[in-house]
Amino acid sequence: MLLNLIRYFLLLVTLIAVACKSAPQANSLKNIQAEFQDSASNKVLVAAHRGAHLDNFENSIASTLKCIELGVDIVEVDVRTTKDGHLVLMHDSSVDRTTNGSGKVEDLTLKQIRSLRLKDPSGKLSKETVPTFEEFLRVTKGKIMVDIDMKTDNVEGIVSALKTTGTLDEVFYFDNDYHQLNRVKELHATAQIMPRAYSLQMVDSAITQFSPPVVHIDDKFYTQEVVDFIEKKQSRVWINTLGDLDKEIAKGNGLVAIKEAVQYGANIIQTDEPEKLLQLLQENGLR
Repeated sequence: MLLNLIRYFLLLVTLIAVACKSAPQANSLKNIQAEFQDSASNKVLVAAHRGAHLDNFENSIASTLKCIELGVDIVEVDVRTTKDGHLVLMHDSSVDRTTNGSGKVEDLTLKQIRSLRLKDPSGKLSKETVPTFEEFLRVTKGKIMVDIDMKTDNVEGIVSALKTTGTLDEVFYFDNDYHQLNRVKELHATAQIMPRAYSLQMVDSAITQFSPPVVHIDDKFYTQEVVDFIEKKQSRVWINTLGDLDKEIAKGNGLVAIKEAVQYGANIIQTDEPEKLLQLLQENGLR
């Protein structure tokens, strides 16, 4: 009887361990923020590009909620300004591709944009309309970090929305326009900045100006020298699997993809395949 109980207990422990290894783990904002600031951490953070939008709608509340459910660390969103000065989530300069309407965001009022419905690449319409930036922030608040891809120069509006929602310390700002990022620092002194760099010299300049917690680099100059330089300055290294590497992940060749993505030490990955990437990283001891 005792032997059977011991065997049952060992089996139970094994099953729990396997389940923990194979399933994405619950995430808390506090843990995400601590990891984000720890450039020496071995944990690779995952950023969902435009939210978890596959089989969903990009830059939507639904794709944001899916990120939170999956345990994604960071949700990336694109912010633009309407004709009447409101901030909305929209990647393109026009609403044509992702809604059932047409026209440039900057030429449409919020009321006009809110009359539209989101659309996926197949043409399927959502019940959801284009979210405002504030609506989005009320969903992410206290749950997930936000990467603000600044498709607008309305820095005042962005900072105002963050103050209104109490999310100033839950976001970081991304741009390759360093003048714009300097404006951010003027209005939000404690802002976390993610500058984009296209060379080692530009990395040096970005770190000197912003002392950023993370630097966005591209695969064209993803080298050990660049990564070592960034890590020496106590910043994380952000790289994308968007495009070919995500296609490999989708086809089931994810191990090849993540080996390429982390080969020199990048430790934040932006992807269109957040669910599969989380699973791969967990299975390979990178989370």
